[in-house]
Amino acid sequence: MLTKRIIPCLDVRDGRVVKGINFEGLKDVSSPVELARYYSSCGADELVFYDITASAEGRRLFTDILTETARQVFIPLTVGGGINSTDDFDRVLKCGADKVSVNSGAIRDPGLVGRAAKLYGDQCVVLSVDIKRVDGQFRVFAKGGREDTGMEAISWIKRCVSDGAGEVVVNSIDTDGVKKGFDLEMLDAVCNAVEVPVIASGGAGCIDDFITLFNALPKVDAGLAASIFHFGEVSIADLKKAMAAAGIPARI
Repeated sequence: MLTKRIIPCLDVRDGRVVKGINFEGLKDVSSPVELARYYSSCGADELVFYDITASAEGRRLFTDILTETARQVFIPLTVGGGINSTDDFDRVLKCGADKVSVNSGAIRDPGLVGRAAKLYGDQCVVLSVDIKRVDGQFRVFAKGGREDTGMEAISWIKRCVSDGAGEVVVNSIDTDGVKKGFDLEMLDAVCNAVEVPVIASGGAGCIDDFITLFNALPKVDAGLAASIFHFGEVSIADLKKAMAAAGIPARI
């Protein structure tokens, strides 16, 4: 069985890492460069860097901060925010990213996933989907969770995976920052719809939340979290020891 990945997430705004609840009330945390260096050395399997306001502000991702962050990281780095074209993929990869995460850009231009997959390979294209329940339906949101697209999430994910997305990050807006556990119902629906790796994001509050996630949904490939790692509520080393003790494969 493949080891389950633990992935800290750096939500970056104006060059600083921030964190909020339900995608709102963002508070300053730290420098992305400092946090990247820390996570790279303390057992994280991968790192995600999101420029969370690039799409909403209609600008490109901050490449100078990204380049400096990438220099500190010796684990796979996924980067997203303001990715609207294959030129954006190229620019971010040249800054040191290993994989590129696309969200709002794919919603605006559904052909982007397929073009990027042909140029850079499926393994490089990560589909990030911000999902919220609306009238009993899993709905896709754009622009950092600010805009309801009206699209049903599972069919959207299936379409993008068939076009070449090699990995899916499921961001549950309903559970984001609440620290009451991952959105198992939403994740189960996605895992049953696609065969590519699925990454759970939104809701982790303690070590047990990860244990519950991987035991309940063996198809989930990785758990992603931000504030519990940033604020020292959970150490990655302790989390992985607990996973191993629970029979969940982890890279110690």
